[in-house]
Amino acid sequence: MSQRQRGSRPVRYPIVIVPTVARLGLETFASRGGVHPELVRRLVALGLLEATRDASGALWFAPEQVPVLARIRRLHADLSLNYAAIGLVLELLDRIRRLEGSARSGSTVRRQPPWT
Repeated sequence: MSQRQRGSRPVRYPIVIVPTVARLGLETFASRGGVHPELVRRLVALGLLEATRDASGALWFAPEQVPVLARIRRLHADLSLNYAAIGLVLELLDRIRRLEGSARSGSTVRRQPPWT
């Protein structure tokens, strides 16, 4: 069926402007997370936080990384885990979340390689 029917006008769709994703600079991100920027740099180097770099090499973070930083701080403070161990714990917690979600929905879990 064509878009033009006899005597009708073509269907027009409004233009949707997708806003750019807000990014947080290193100082702002560290401030929101309550930590020193140097610690944030170390967490990025360890792969615990995701960041992008611009042409000048400055770190930029998605706002969704702030709760990840809070989770890292809680694990470090409450369980006295070192940062290397926190990476493993975060991975296991994410895996548990996915497994619980699939169990609730009744779907089968896609076979993943073992975590070890």
